[in-house]
Amino acid sequence: MKIKMLVGMAGMAALLGVTVGSISANAQDVQNQPKASAALPTADRPVLQHRFARYRIERSDVVDLDFPLVPEYDQEVTVQPDGYVTLKDVGDLHVEGMTTSEFTEAVRKAYADARILHDPVVTINLKDFQKPYFTALGQLGKPGKYELREDITVAEAVAIAGGFTAKSKHSQVLLLRRVSGDLVEVKNLNMKKMLAKGDLSEDVFLQPGDMLYVPQNVISKIQPFIPYYSISAFPQQF
Repeated sequence: MKIKMLVGMAGMAALLGVTVGSISANAQDVQNQPKASAALPTADRPVLQHRFARYRIERSDVVDLDFPLVPEYDQEVTVQPDGYVTLKDVGDLHVEGMTTSEFTEAVRKAYADARILHDPVVTINLKDFQKPYFTALGQLGKPGKYELREDITVAEAVAIAGGFTAKSKHSQVLLLRRVSGDLVEVKNLNMKKMLAKGDLSEDVFLQPGDMLYVPQNVISKIQPFIPYYSISAFPQQF
């Protein structure tokens, strides 16, 4: 009897050992597997949050070029409608879209490649430039173009533009940002939900040139086509 019990216990222990070992191995395999969620992009990844962007040269900007070691090359240039400037003794150079540091390096390289100046030292100063602005369109109290003088979020921009109207679709405020010459990035903001919950974590900061568009809500679109009947047209029943 004792022998049977010992054999039964040994078999049970062996069975449990295999089972526990298998579970431990599976757990170890799962733990060693790379986390897929860390590599996969999420739908809620924040976008359009590039703050403190450097100013980029635009058309009609006026720039002073200062060559402290060779002042005879000091000059004032204006960015032409095609994005080019004309440098003394060098010729045309495309600078539209550059930051001031990129512009400085491009001028240095242009004079060095032309073998006019060896390792030139140049300082660039923006004399007249496009003032930062944003545009607010659609169902707003005062749509138009506004200067962007400081950090402004979408909610603040809506308030600056006169706030929402009775026709505004608060749940679908579009923020359009030009990424390149032919590419525009669009962010759909649910301002109704954002303001109702008091959660401004997705209240995006504007950048120069951004455009806000507030569409018209459905009710205000169909309201003109809804027949209106006076109460007097119906028989009064008491």
